[in-house]
Amino acid sequence: MLSVTLLVAISPFLLGTFALQKPLHQTDCCKVLQEAGIKHVLLPGNATYSKRVQSYWSLTSQLTPSCFVQPENTEEVSAIVKSLVEKTKCEFSIRSGGHSSNACANNIEEGVTIDFGRMNGTSYDSATKIASIQPAARWLRVYRTFDALDRGIQGGGIGSVGAGGLLLGGGFANYLYQRGLATDDIVNFEVVLANGSVVQANATSNKDLWRTLKGGGSGFGVVTRYDMETFDRLPIWSASRQYNSSAETDEAHILGLKHWTDNPDALPSNYAYIWWTYRPAISQTIIIAEMGDTKSQANPPAVQEFLAIPDYISSNTGLTNMSTSAQATQAEGYRNIWFTVTFKNDERVIRKAVDLHRRLVEDMKRDSSDGDFETQAYFQPLPSIVGQRGAEKGGNTLGIDKLKDNAIVLLGSLAVNGIDQEAMGRQKMLAWRRTLEKYSDDVGAAVDYRYMNYADASQDVLASYGEDNLKTMLEVSRKYDPEGVFQTRAPGGYKLPWDYRKSPAGF
Repeated sequence: MLSVTLLVAISPFLLGTFALQKPLHQTDCCKVLQEAGIKHVLLPGNATYSKRVQSYWSLTSQLTPSCFVQPENTEEVSAIVKSLVEKTKCEFSIRSGGHSSNACANNIEEGVTIDFGRMNGTSYDSATKIASIQPAARWLRVYRTFDALDRGIQGGGIGSVGAGGLLLGGGFANYLYQRGLATDDIVNFEVVLANGSVVQANATSNKDLWRTLKGGGSGFGVVTRYDMETFDRLPIWSASRQYNSSAETDEAHILGLKHWTDNPDALPSNYAYIWWTYRPAISQTIIIAEMGDTKSQANPPAVQEFLAIPDYISSNTGLTNMSTSAQATQAEGYRNIWFTVTFKNDERVIRKAVDLHRRLVEDMKRDSSDGDFETQAYFQPLPSIVGQRGAEKGGNTLGIDKLKDNAIVLLGSLAVNGIDQEAMGRQKMLAWRRTLEKYSDDVGAAVDYRYMNYADASQDVLASYGEDNLKTMLEVSRKYDPEGVFQTRAPGGYKLPWDYRKSPAGF
């Protein structure tokens, strides 16, 4: 395993940490932006300001910046960045869709939140078949645009998620095994650099930045447009089933997941996701099995093991499209805690993760003060072909092209009410994560890679991409942001490890 540099675990009850980190002699950053002629600077007390605070999906991200600034176009983003960098020492954050559960990933206490809420458009060039997507576009709206054109595009499985965050972190999609991650379909980024200049990053211009932004997150510049490949699509055959969790049904899905992930016949057009979730409304843990075929093949052979599992409590099958399937939502109004672990496709580790999830539910039933909590143990197959697909398209910075074994990415999540319950729940989630990481290491199934979009703020995501990618990211950061503005003045998101940033040639 790579050594991990511990980052600050950002949580509302730890926000005092950031008060200690604020630079001295801060200028009134919001006034500076107003004086620069930026039209939409939202201050506390403004009704729209309050709505923007409340619009974050997780309560953990409903922070109160000194102001929200809402650019309307790339030129305004450039003016905002240039003003903040040249005239202030203010810290800032960047919001696309606002779906992260990590406090400060897309918002900030005091400082400035650059809120892309007014940059949410989607366009299409019929000659090049390229989609151009602004950062705050929600995937449901994107899918509706392209389903109407009979074009496919890779994006999030939940339509309310914003484009920017998902694409910078990777992006799992139904076409993952055929096309790679959603970020692998990006042919060009429009980026505002720390000095306010605007550049295009693609396979022929600023190629090193293009490759780094594919999975590298927000620490290298502000992306204002994503140009993505689209493709011919057929209706998707999908099957969704729910089961009450039991020893027998759990084991059937564990083995089904193991076998599907190792089955090369599944990869040309299938997808499958399996998760266990405790639902407070029914006081029951259920299993949800989602599977499908992107080439309209009904009941494909590779999913027969799942379909043969009896005693489901609900079933929905048929042809669909992304506009329909992405209408699923996640419960709002909770304080959400996430983590991720990647491991080799080993049924022992899957079984251990399911058992640890069961223990979490039992512990929360005992310790939760109101009994109103929701959990998730979500398993995303990551066969080695996914890394190969990315390499074929010019590469990304994730390091998964080095994976020789098929793997599984786990998202563990807990949603609770109240800061006290969040503190208690965070300890339980940390214990789950550490226990699973140790177990996977003990049985020889550990994988370093951590998927950014499922990770907790305490996880050193960029270090998990491997030494070569770390060095490249540092070189890219020094080249395009020589003062380290996005590494040091935007505290949210995932940054290069301190031992790299503090090297003699660093910031």
